[in-house]
Amino acid sequence: MPKTRRPSAVQTLALGFALLILAGACLLSLPIASRSGEGIPWTSAVFTAASASCVTGLTVYDTATQFTPFGQAVLLLLIQIGGLGFVTASLPAALLARRRVGLRQRALLQDSVGALQLGGVVRLARRALLVTVLCEGLGAAALAFWFCPRYGWGKGLWMAVFHAVSAFCNAGFDLLGTGASITTEAGEPLLNIVLMALIICGGLGFLVWDDVLAHGRHFRRWRLHSKMAFTVTLLLFAGGAAAFWFLEADHAFAGADGPTRALMAAFQSVTARTAGFASVDQSSLSQGGVLLMLVLMFVGAASGSTGGGVKVNTFAVLVLGVRARIWRQDDVNVFRRRLDEGDIHKAYSTAGIYLFGALCGCMVLCVQGAGLTDALFETFSAMSTVGLSRNLTGSLPALSKWAVILMMFAGRVGSMSVAMAVTRGRDAQNGLRYVPEKILIG
Repeated sequence: MPKTRRPSAVQTLALGFALLILAGACLLSLPIASRSGEGIPWTSAVFTAASASCVTGLTVYDTATQFTPFGQAVLLLLIQIGGLGFVTASLPAALLARRRVGLRQRALLQDSVGALQLGGVVRLARRALLVTVLCEGLGAAALAFWFCPRYGWGKGLWMAVFHAVSAFCNAGFDLLGTGASITTEAGEPLLNIVLMALIICGGLGFLVWDDVLAHGRHFRRWRLHSKMAFTVTLLLFAGGAAAFWFLEADHAFAGADGPTRALMAAFQSVTARTAGFASVDQSSLSQGGVLLMLVLMFVGAASGSTGGGVKVNTFAVLVLGVRARIWRQDDVNVFRRRLDEGDIHKAYSTAGIYLFGALCGCMVLCVQGAGLTDALFETFSAMSTVGLSRNLTGSLPALSKWAVILMMFAGRVGSMSVAMAVTRGRDAQNGLRYVPEKILIG
């Protein structure tokens, strides 16, 4: 009798996210979830559940006006579980029940929180939960000072909690009821700054926070991963804000005073890398601004974070690899460390699979009538779990919606992980390797 193969950790995580989306869609399609008292169509329910579970933020409905408090609570739960990863989110229950975390569960946790090694993964997951509670709690408390005076204590506190979780998990769902994210509040410093802080905290990744908790400001003692993630995130934020300041002065930021324009530029730079909140209408961006958005969405957040994209670390490895090749260096070095060749190959493979998936998705949307610019923006937004749109999501045909669902799923689980989950690995036969032969490149 043939031995049954157990699913790998990657396959288990992919299946878990698929089941989470299915369960969320079932709940959101119930009449009790909609203010109209009628269930939403199944495709729209799956789309909304996938967007929440994959912490994307693309929506076919306005969250505040379409969904009841029950529906909003379902979305909040999906966002929280999707942001942490269902394995990490289930850890408190296992710890409270004093259940031993076995090797298989540790392997799942390793992939879920982005740990570099199996040892210490439970401690890292605990710290991830601690950082999540602290950041979301402090963020909700700060946002309450903005929401409660405007909406009252009950609704204000609910909105503060919802937006804190949505921002830290880089989801981008909002309850303002405008149907245009926070564009009507682009000049509100407290709201914008707190949301930016939460987005950045969630996008740095749990390994970075583990180093912050363990070593504080002693940057030299941080892991190489954390050094790269923090440094590149800072550079992308500053560079993106400066570029948007100049590019959109006569376009999306036209008519804004200096402080508001600076706030909008900073927010646009932060939200472009997987957050989903919008303080300006994305369809009003200049062509240069759109191109910059595509680049920032492609990069995304740091590895092991609540965000998507090819990841900050992957992008850094690509740039460093090109630099090493230009300078005819055999090794790729950074912060006095040499990068592992396997990580370099994985970075190029991840970027290649991401771009292939995005171009395929863009082709589907274009075939169904979307303009090239809008289709590219939508597909990069879905693949990077950004959640920004140029007013295209609500008018997508059914086939295009399913294509976007698949892209959001691939973006959250990881394009490389999805490819590995649907393929069967081939082991080397007796260590045999073929004879190498050179080809022309470039």
